[in-house]
Amino acid sequence: MAAMNLKINGKKYEVTVDPNTPLLWVLRDHLNLIGTKFGCGVGACGACTVHLNGQATRSCLLPVSAIGAMEITTIEGIVPEDGKLHPVQKAWLELDVAQCGYCQTGQIMSAISLLKSKPAPTDEEIETAMTGNLCRCGTYTRIKAAIHQAAKSATK
Repeated sequence: MAAMNLKINGKKYEVTVDPNTPLLWVLRDHLNLIGTKFGCGVGACGACTVHLNGQATRSCLLPVSAIGAMEITTIEGIVPEDGKLHPVQKAWLELDVAQCGYCQTGQIMSAISLLKSKPAPTDEEIETAMTGNLCRCGTYTRIKAAIHQAAKSATK
């Protein structure tokens, strides 16, 4: 066991855990940040996606000891202090993207990361960036439409 200092959603946390504990379980079991979901446990489905220094990252395989000084953002941390929804969240709701909703936090985190690097992505860029974020309900067409809508609303 070791004390780990983490910066999550702009706040500092100290947790005492085995350094090999995956970040996902530190978030969920030790800090009660349960928006990040467990899906496959092998980094293949994307349900556990968080941002490390703004980059979409799978948290189920990442040992907490590898975080260092990087800043972690979870789905709980993407709403600004004014309480307005992030443009991606707003588009998700307006286009009824979620069906069961289980994968959606990972999908949203990946979409936000994509739009940071490509503010007006093409269909191909969206498909490439979202590959590996699995949706068992098959809402991929609505996901793509929501990303396009969020990109347009962000440039207004």
